[in-house]
Amino acid sequence: MKIVTSEEMKTLDRRATEDFGVPSLLLMENAGRGLVDEIEATLGPVAGKQVAILAGRGKNGGDGLVAARHLRMRGAEVFVYLLSPIEKVSGDAQISLKIWIQSGGKLRAFGSFKWPQMAESLSKSDFIIDALLGTGLSRPVEGNYAKAIAFINRAGRPVAAVDIPSGVSADTGAVLGVAVKADYTFTMALPKRGHFQGEGLELRGGLKVIDIGFPPALIERADVSVDLIAPSIFSGLLAPRPKGIHKGRLGHLLVIAGSTGKRGAAYMTSLAALRAGAGLVTLALPRSLDASAAPMEIMTLPLPETNEGSLSLGAEKFLLQAVEGKSAVALGPGLSQNLETQKLIRNLVEKIPLPMVIDADGINALAGDLTILKKKKEPIILTPHPGEMGRLLGKRADFVQQDRFGIAVSFAQKWGVLLVLKGAYTIIAFPDGRLSVNDTGNPGMATAGIGDALTGAVASLIAQGKPLKEAVLMGVHLHGLAGDLAAAPSGGAGLITSDLIGKIPEAIRALANKIPGMEGTS
Repeated sequence: MKIVTSEEMKTLDRRATEDFGVPSLLLMENAGRGLVDEIEATLGPVAGKQVAILAGRGKNGGDGLVAARHLRMRGAEVFVYLLSPIEKVSGDAQISLKIWIQSGGKLRAFGSFKWPQMAESLSKSDFIIDALLGTGLSRPVEGNYAKAIAFINRAGRPVAAVDIPSGVSADTGAVLGVAVKADYTFTMALPKRGHFQGEGLELRGGLKVIDIGFPPALIERADVSVDLIAPSIFSGLLAPRPKGIHKGRLGHLLVIAGSTGKRGAAYMTSLAALRAGAGLVTLALPRSLDASAAPMEIMTLPLPETNEGSLSLGAEKFLLQAVEGKSAVALGPGLSQNLETQKLIRNLVEKIPLPMVIDADGINALAGDLTILKKKKEPIILTPHPGEMGRLLGKRADFVQQDRFGIAVSFAQKWGVLLVLKGAYTIIAFPDGRLSVNDTGNPGMATAGIGDALTGAVASLIAQGKPLKEAVLMGVHLHGLAGDLAAAPSGGAGLITSDLIGKIPEAIRALANKIPGMEGTS
């Protein structure tokens, strides 16, 4: 499924009518009816319930007016508060307004109601529909619209937002002045970027997409660069293993990780790689770390170290020898920010002739000299969290969070890397300007070591020889799905990384079962 900007959505609306002959009024009718269908699926039958709808004068308000009619036909008592004089409503919204008035619907247009009257009505409603401002909002909300938003937020009733909570930017998720805090958002045709980043992620509540009747060909041909990861793209990667397969054909991953006090990062990366299907994993780590404590399935390579118990420059020649026979490298978890170790990391990034997944201290080592990325011919996958992304840019983490999509794609294009920008709805950016968004994972995954497990999972799939783009997307998706499975018993409270790692094989089976024709094959 594609994820669009406000301008892309506007273009799709126009092309649906101009190129495919779908009347815009029909799209609005489908939106309003679909909204009521989804409300009933989410909140239960509306018959006998009291509903307050706050509508603006544009298309968003028009969708709300159509919904008002369908709610009324299904037995709800509906009050529409129009935050505009009737004569200023235009286009399809004007037609929907006329139908509502002529059918006897209750309407309180701006100037015909008092604010305390509206506040009382909102507080007595079973739920409120926010149809004030849509995806075209580009300036701060003020005046009567800001006042109406404040009343919605103070009403203490469930709120369903049409398309996006009023006051939230559809492109960045930023709040433009003030914004509605919705319990549910029902968006039309396709999700918007603002649903997945910034304050929009928190303010939207649950998100559902309503089919408004766009022809499939319209969406297929649309020049939209962002996709939500769909399990179907992994169908060729999840075929059952041949009966005669052996570990040598399933990839050999070299993990370069760990330092005094941080050997757990090295172990979690390595174990996640094995759970994700790598045939062999060798862990290169400082020799003072007790290799006998490593999980027994992992081969270890003890190497020269600094006085601080991190890998030293003396380890370089052994590591360049160790890459012989390996198929990919995971570099960075727990390596420390010792200056000598950081120099070693930069040398390895430039010299190792294998695909490389770089995380944590590996990313920190690159922050001062990104030109190294241009020197490497083999693919580089960077997996920063917002703080690490900020260090790469010389910015703060909150700067990154303001425009995750834009920052991720510009960095990937400039430096020719695959970028996995971690966080809620992890973004994967490719050098060609395409982006993908992952929808698996949960807040319980905000715990130590989760990023190390992601590094191992992604590197494992690359080591197994799976196509690079699909390997990265599948590693991210599986990692989040394993986290969802691990969180299921407790809702996420107390989840630790070893719980997630143990669920990776189950996540692989669950992912296969989501693909038609592959149920029960993995």
